[in-house]
Amino acid sequence: MNRLYYPFLLLPSLSLAQAIHASSLIVVEDRGGVSALPYYQDLNPEPTAQSISALNIGVRGSGAFPVRSTQLTPGQEKSRVINAPGLQPLFLVGDDELSRTWLSQRREQLQQLQAVGIVINVTSAERFAEVKRWAGTLQIVPAPADDLAQRLGISHYPLLITATTLQQ
Repeated sequence: MNRLYYPFLLLPSLSLAQAIHASSLIVVEDRGGVSALPYYQDLNPEPTAQSISALNIGVRGSGAFPVRSTQLTPGQEKSRVINAPGLQPLFLVGDDELSRTWLSQRREQLQQLQAVGIVINVTSAERFAEVKRWAGTLQIVPAPADDLAQRLGISHYPLLITATTLQQ
């Protein structure tokens, strides 16, 4: 059997007497090398077909809708320089006419940048599917962006965010 006891390494705060007492512990069961996975399988069941299909909705999974970003509304946002080295280009859009038009005008540029889209205001999976249709082959996910809006000091979308600029 592979039983090694290092009583002095159990806890740094153990005294010598406590460590000696710990070394005299009785081994109730030793299954050395046997996986504990069977004990945990009920805690994290295998994904079902329903949970897998829910993942296709986006990062928020099932029950993701409505997505609301209360601090952001469609409108004009002033372009400005930012300093966010390493930031992957991303864009914010919603389920509105301004976002639809903006996406159709910017789609090629967004594809060249390999920008990822965040759909920040959308009411349902059906409406998200429509926005996804507007985006074509661009990768988009539904997610609120109030924290991002606060950090960047923005109030309006659609918006492209790169490592160096905020721009419409």
